[in-house]
Amino acid sequence: MTQEFNSTPPAGSLSYRDAGVDIDAGDALVERIKPLAKKTMREGVLAGIGGFGALFEVPKRYREPVLVSGTDGVGTKLRLAFELNRHDTVGIDLVAMSVNDILVQGAEPLFFLDYFACGKLDVATAAAVVGGIARGCEDAGCALIGGETAEMPGMYPAGEYDLAGFAVGAVEKSEIISGAGIVAGDVVIGLPSSGAHSNGYSLVRKIIERSHSELDAPFDEVDGKSRTLADAVMAPTRIYVKPLLALLRALPVKGMAHITGGGLTENVPRVLPDAVKAVIDSAKWQRPKLFDWLQREGQVADSEMHRVFNCGIGMVVIVSPDNVAEALRLLVEAGQPAYEIGVVEARAAGEAATIVV
Repeated sequence: MTQEFNSTPPAGSLSYRDAGVDIDAGDALVERIKPLAKKTMREGVLAGIGGFGALFEVPKRYREPVLVSGTDGVGTKLRLAFELNRHDTVGIDLVAMSVNDILVQGAEPLFFLDYFACGKLDVATAAAVVGGIARGCEDAGCALIGGETAEMPGMYPAGEYDLAGFAVGAVEKSEIISGAGIVAGDVVIGLPSSGAHSNGYSLVRKIIERSHSELDAPFDEVDGKSRTLADAVMAPTRIYVKPLLALLRALPVKGMAHITGGGLTENVPRVLPDAVKAVIDSAKWQRPKLFDWLQREGQVADSEMHRVFNCGIGMVVIVSPDNVAEALRLLVEAGQPAYEIGVVEARAAGEAATIVV
């Protein structure tokens, strides 16, 4: 016996759309995302966007692969994105925060997943965000193979959303970088940041509010192009993956630190043995104007600047003195500026693990 269904809803019936969830908008977003994700494909991807789970095979060139994972968000930088209606670069920030983290242990980022949550899905906004995620994955050489878009009415105000990201990479077990071999006499190399990256933005926003500064006012010049204050504070986090993986293939690196929340004074110690300290000379690099402005307008103490912001150094690499010149050459050759910014010294009991002078 064939059962017949009446496709006409009864009067007063409710749909998911009436509750605030638009399935059609979600489907439209998936179709917008697919070509963006396709551009990030790499070896190892067996199944990506669209399935219940993404499949990835660790490349066979690894003999003893160790998986390294990381997760992060963009923090309160998102509030500025909402206020400025700039959504095309926060996805780059999202990828950078996770891939740079796993990179410091020597891992090659393999794949990335994202989580986008909102109250009401705006397809154009979500596509702009995911477009940034895809560009970040291309810069990192990893595949965007999955994610989740959650439309949750009543959970987020109109025009707002939240982001989280998850990166997985691999490193040979024998090549994990732990910092254990760092000794006095080793040299600290700094790689410049593109700005405040994605840390300290609660303070950045407080300083903007207190200074009454216009975000669209001319602020500085980068690579011959004039920027506004909005451009400076929204500059996406730099991704260091490709030049540093090339460096790792060429010479021994003893330790690396991603300079995120906690700045130089709290991130560099994470890779140092207890018996040593890093002495960093802040005169060795040109601090971007943004940090001078933040310190002046917020009347922020030097010590607070160094433990909240990267102050112009987004990644630290520690090598033996014999490898400094070659490391600098290789990085610059790969298009990554780098400076010798400090030295590792013996540490006495009670001394700070990182000193910025």
